[in-house]
Amino acid sequence: MSGPSTTALPVGFQVQIDLRCARNGNLRHLVGGSPMRVMKLSDAALGMTSADGRIAVADAGTRVLARRLLDAGIAHPRPMSGPGRDDVTVVIPVRDNQSGVERLIAALHRCDVPVIVVDDGSSAPITAAEPVRVIRFDENRGPAAARNAGLAAAETDFVAFLDSDTVPTGDWLTMLLGHFADPAVAIVAPRIVGLQAGSTGAVADYANRFSSLDMGPREALVAPGSPMAYVPSAAMIVRRDGFLGFDESLRVAEDVDLCWRTQRDGWHIRYDPIAEVAHDHRESLSGMLNRRRFYGTGAAELAVRHGSLAAPLVMTAPIATGVIALSTRSRIGMLVAAVIAAFVFRRTVGLLKHVPYAPRIAARNTGRAFGFGLGQVAAAVLRHYWPLSLLGCLISRRFRVWLAWAAIVEALVMWVRSQLVDPEAPVMSPVHYVVFRRLDDLAYGAGLWQGVVGRRDVGALRPVLSLS
Repeated sequence: MSGPSTTALPVGFQVQIDLRCARNGNLRHLVGGSPMRVMKLSDAALGMTSADGRIAVADAGTRVLARRLLDAGIAHPRPMSGPGRDDVTVVIPVRDNQSGVERLIAALHRCDVPVIVVDDGSSAPITAAEPVRVIRFDENRGPAAARNAGLAAAETDFVAFLDSDTVPTGDWLTMLLGHFADPAVAIVAPRIVGLQAGSTGAVADYANRFSSLDMGPREALVAPGSPMAYVPSAAMIVRRDGFLGFDESLRVAEDVDLCWRTQRDGWHIRYDPIAEVAHDHRESLSGMLNRRRFYGTGAAELAVRHGSLAAPLVMTAPIATGVIALSTRSRIGMLVAAVIAAFVFRRTVGLLKHVPYAPRIAARNTGRAFGFGLGQVAAAVLRHYWPLSLLGCLISRRFRVWLAWAAIVEALVMWVRSQLVDPEAPVMSPVHYVVFRRLDDLAYGAGLWQGVVGRRDVGALRPVLSLS
C-alpha cells in the first residue's frame, strides 16, 4: 500500500503555529521541529497568518503554507470538522477479561458506535449483548491478529482500537476524528491516563503517574527519532485506507512497528492529549515490573525490522565526545567539553544567521544538546546496558561512585522535568520516584537483553553516531 493519494488540506482547515518556535512573539523566524529547523516566513506568508499564529486554509497559498508548517512540526492542526461517528467502529481485542469488556461497552454506549469484540482464545468465551458483535478465536493468536480481524470485519472507513482494560473519557471520539480532515493522517491517538486516579500506595501512584503508555501532555506529530516516536495501540483510531496492518508475528511492540511503517509509507500520525482514555494499570510491583520486562523484549524485534531506528543511543560525534569528556569529571575532560561546546555553538550560530537573537538561541540549543546527551548516556548505562554496568562496578570503584550518582541525579532530573511539563498532575515523592524509576529500568533492560539473546541479534544494543 502506498501513501496518501493527496495531502491537500481542505478549505476551512486551520493550523496553529507552536509559539514556542517563535521568539518574543516574532513570527517572521520560526525555530523548532524535530530535527530542528529554521523557517523564515515571507511577507506574503505573514499576511496569511493571524497575530496569534493561526492560519486558515482558504486558497492555494494558505494550503501550501499550512502543510509545510505541519510537516515541519512547527504548527499543529486545528480542524474545524471531520468524519462523524457513523464512520467509526470500535474494535476491542480481549483475552480473559470479561469484566473489562463489560465496563468498556458500558462506557461506549454514549458514543453510539458499532462495537466488535475479538475474543483472542479466552479460557471462558467472552460474551456481550446485542448489538455488539463478538468474534472468537479458538486459540490465542495475539493482540495484533485480534485487531486485524476486527478491522477486517468492520464496515466503516475508520476503526478505533481500544484494549479491554481502557475506559474513554469525555468526548474523546469527536476530539480525535477531526484530525482525519487532513487526508495525510492515518493514525490518531489520545493521551492514556491512569484509571485509578484515587489509588493509594507508592506502586499505584507510580503506575498511574508514570505509565509507559502515557505519552505526556503535549500534542505532537509522531515520527521515529522525534520526541514522540510512536503511540501505543491500547487506544488509537486508524484510517482504513492508511492502515498497513499489525504484524501478527509480533506479540510485543506491534504498535511501534505499525507507527514506523506507517510513517515510512508517507502517512502522518498525530498525538492529541486533549482527548483522554483511562487505562487500568497494573498496581502490584511484580505485575508492573513484569510488564516492563515484556515491553523490553520488543526492542530486539524492532531492531531486526527497523535497524538503527531502535538504537538505544542516537547522538552526533561531537556531542558524544563532549559528553564522554564531561563524564570523566577531570580538568582535561572539562576543557575538551568546553572546546566542543564552543564549536557546536559557533556552528549553530552560522545556521541561524539572519535570525534575531541567534547567539541566545544557539547557546540554549547547545546547552540542551549537551544536557540531552548526558541524559541519554545516563539512561543507557542504567537501563539498556545495566548488565555491563554491573560488571564495571565489580572492576572499578570510580565507576561505582559515578554510577551511584548517575542513578540518583538522572531520576531527580526526570522527576523535576515531569513536574514542569505537567504541573497539574499529582506530585509523587521524589524518593519513591527514584526507587521505582530504577526498578523500572532494570526490568526493561532485563527484557531487552532477553530479547537480544533470544533473537541472537545485538541491533537493539548498538548505538548510532553521526558526524553532524
